[in-house]
Amino acid sequence: LDLHRVDRRQRQMCIRDRCRRYIKPFFKLCRLRTIPESILTAMVGIVDSLEKRDFVKANDYYYKMAIGNAPWPMGVTMVGIHERSAREKIFSNQIAHVLNDETQRKYISSTKRLMTYCQKKYPAHPSKCVM
Repeated sequence: LDLHRVDRRQRQMCIRDRCRRYIKPFFKLCRLRTIPESILTAMVGIVDSLEKRDFVKANDYYYKMAIGNAPWPMGVTMVGIHERSAREKIFSNQIAHVLNDETQRKYISSTKRLMTYCQKKYPAHPSKCVM
């Protein structure tokens, strides 16, 4: 039983250290003021929602930033021989940022880990929590 507890604690420390490493490039972009506008607005929305303990709204901001709300969020635009009628409606603010590069994927996934930690550490009303 003690060995299990030590192993779980060790895994949690590894996850924390990895999260800290992965989110450093984001803070570097903050210092340099070179964050893409769409990611910045989503992160501001996430932080504002977390401060208000509205985890559902923060989760919505996260999913819009991570996977977007494009009809084909993974970049697929042509699946048949005919052009889609709504192809011109796919704008840059609808396309996911998580696949742009490895660094963005890492700090965006670390953001989700921090959101989950905030929800565990600072519980809110069940209607504002993500299950």
